[in-house]
Amino acid sequence: MIASLTGQIRSRDAEGIVLDVGGVGYRVAMPARSLDRLDGSREVFVHTYLHVREDVMCLYGFTDTEERDFFELLKSVSGVGPKVAIGILSAYGPADLRRAVLNRDIAIFQSISGIGKKTAERLVLELKDKVGELGAATAASVETGGSNGSYQLAREALVSLGYNFAEAEAALTGADPDTDAEELIRQALKRIGNK
Repeated sequence: MIASLTGQIRSRDAEGIVLDVGGVGYRVAMPARSLDRLDGSREVFVHTYLHVREDVMCLYGFTDTEERDFFELLKSVSGVGPKVAIGILSAYGPADLRRAVLNRDIAIFQSISGIGKKTAERLVLELKDKVGELGAATAASVETGGSNGSYQLAREALVSLGYNFAEAEAALTGADPDTDAEELIRQALKRIGNK
């Protein structure tokens, strides 16, 4: 299996890059978030995953192992192939997706193009035991709807005010998880107003 590649970027498009490694060009499909991190780079190192089917071999690349590992987790869900997994990781990073699974937040998955309600529910259901152990505080918060519930309430409030899902998520990025929903909304609106 090809676990990583180091080489020069010969070309790139919205779906990935062609990486020249010792005179051989490898087509590497990548999430948009990983592609953005490669801006301005000539020689790069990427972690890779080789997907083999009867009729084709596809190479998928990632800028860090956490992203690659989450890609493999996503692919383990029934009905989720590598292209859908790349699409999910193009929209959100592993930390956001892990939080969504632990909070049973299917809305974050439904906001991704090509993911319907049933697939979103299946992702949350099948990944809940695989995304890592919960600390006692996180587990209590998920069960009681504590700070995580505040985040979801704040996001829903922003959406009801007319902001789309991505704008609401961006406005809440970096918010203190222990803040109540009203304060989260106030901070988010302030961030939006400053842009």
